[in-house]
Amino acid sequence: MKKMYGVITAMTTPLTKEGKVDTKAIEEHVEFLIEKGVNCIYPCGTTGEMLNLSLEERKLVAETVLKAVKGRVIVFIHVGAQTTAQTIELAQHAEKIGADGIGVVTPAFFGLKDKAMVQYYKDVAASVSPDFPIYVYVIPQCAANDISAEVMAQIADACPNVIGVKYSWADCIRLKDYLNIRNGNFSVLFGPDRLFLPALAMGCDGTVSGCSGPMPEHFVAIYRAWQKGDIEEARKEQVIANEICEIMKSGADMGIFKAVLDFRGLTGGYMRRPLLDLDEKEREALKAQIAPYLP
Repeated sequence: MKKMYGVITAMTTPLTKEGKVDTKAIEEHVEFLIEKGVNCIYPCGTTGEMLNLSLEERKLVAETVLKAVKGRVIVFIHVGAQTTAQTIELAQHAEKIGADGIGVVTPAFFGLKDKAMVQYYKDVAASVSPDFPIYVYVIPQCAANDISAEVMAQIADACPNVIGVKYSWADCIRLKDYLNIRNGNFSVLFGPDRLFLPALAMGCDGTVSGCSGPMPEHFVAIYRAWQKGDIEEARKEQVIANEICEIMKSGADMGIFKAVLDFRGLTGGYMRRPLLDLDEKEREALKAQIAPYLP
């Protein structure tokens, strides 16, 4: 089964001023990311405003990304939703349209017992082909639900097509425990892209990075240097990437990502309420900060 690796870009979802999904802007962003050398593309996740989009909008984004990619890089679609039925609908759609796999965030808001969490992933995994790869997506700071390494191992044992986890909390001890699942044959991706290089050194396959959406170059440089064994170069690039992450607030406001895409000559698009676009004063301040890092 295919897995994600290297620089995995969590795409934003560009919306028109009227609030429609901007498919042309998605196509432009895909071309930009492939040209810059990212390894995988991951739409419809947190960076893509997932829970603010309807199921039909999410399907449209997924279809548009896959058509634009044309098999040139790996594409995993994030399909986690508010109910099991909605998640299964999106999971089956992703497989039907030819995605390489899916990511599935934990259920959110309502607390789940461990038994319920395992059953959720069993239900989703059983709804697609047994060789269709799935990543569990753990982001407790947003979802209010966490998955311990012990429970993750139970999910992995029960679901052979759950091939890994995307972990978005900066806990390297938990990361180490996830890496031990299936005797080390469990793909682990780290969300905090400011720790991309340390995560690679620990044995992770890559980072799912929102910051690489508008600013992919230094993340790609980290991974390429790592592959060549040039740790000093990778470290230098990580320092620069971290400065960029600080300016863009590491995804705390996706309006920042969309504004930087605008600065780069792409169409960042608008936010979906209740999230807001940056106002002009905020855009001017951001542009002044990010300008030294723009090619």
